[in-house]
Amino acid sequence: MAGITKARVYEIVESRILEHPVGRLIAGTLILLILLNVIAAVLETDATMFQTYGRLFDLFAELSVFVFTAEYVIRVWCCTENPLYSDPVRGRLRYMATPVALIDLLAIAPFLLLPILPLTHGTFQLIRFLRIFWILKISHYSRSLRTFGRVFSAKRGEIFMAFFIMLVLLILGSALIFFAEHDAQPAKFSSVIASMWWGIETMATIGYGDMVPITPLGKFIAGIVALLGVGLFALPAGIFASGFVEELHRKENADASPKICPHCGNSLQSLPGNHGPGKS
Repeated sequence: MAGITKARVYEIVESRILEHPVGRLIAGTLILLILLNVIAAVLETDATMFQTYGRLFDLFAELSVFVFTAEYVIRVWCCTENPLYSDPVRGRLRYMATPVALIDLLAIAPFLLLPILPLTHGTFQLIRFLRIFWILKISHYSRSLRTFGRVFSAKRGEIFMAFFIMLVLLILGSALIFFAEHDAQPAKFSSVIASMWWGIETMATIGYGDMVPITPLGKFIAGIVALLGVGLFALPAGIFASGFVEELHRKENADASPKICPHCGNSLQSLPGNHGPGKS
């Protein structure tokens, strides 16, 4: 009976959380709780709001930590239903090392360690503000964010290369503008490191105007860096767009593929009584 209960719990809270009716209810409730905690963490930074409703914020934070701690314990308890984590000890340790489980643990760990931490005002405020990072947990309960994660995982090589090229351009552009502008503006372009802020502004086309080249060579370098930066900043967006198209095609192909009966191995559409929609 315990095994059946654990299997049902695993199906609801983990394997089919977005398909099972109870799982969808749990996911929706947890998403709402996360968003309310993020809002509370933002409101608490206002001194007047915290002084007026500080006790309510405390109670809500304690309730939320209890809920997420219980959720984490339940996930670790039932994860052995997954063949990858079937070992009662090592399997659970492997599950606890997965990115999703680590995010869940890091979300609640500061609050669980609060009794043994030095209770200075700064430490207490920092731990309370850390709730804003609970928003990272939403990816576990959202089908759209899971799709984004799969796309990022599939395209991580191309994304890394795009950002590496941007980093190379940033370093080269900052070094060139430093040698072009240092003598004319030694206070602003004091080093290559200081010039990197100008490089970020230029590549991102922000242009705050706090660091502007005035020499002909500096203006020429700035123009080249700006033109290349526009193209490079658009490159990750194109990579993500192609990844989402591929993911949608993969889902369409998976939905269109014939369903196989797990017992006899035949296509469900060819079995008696399965004649397709509209047929009897």
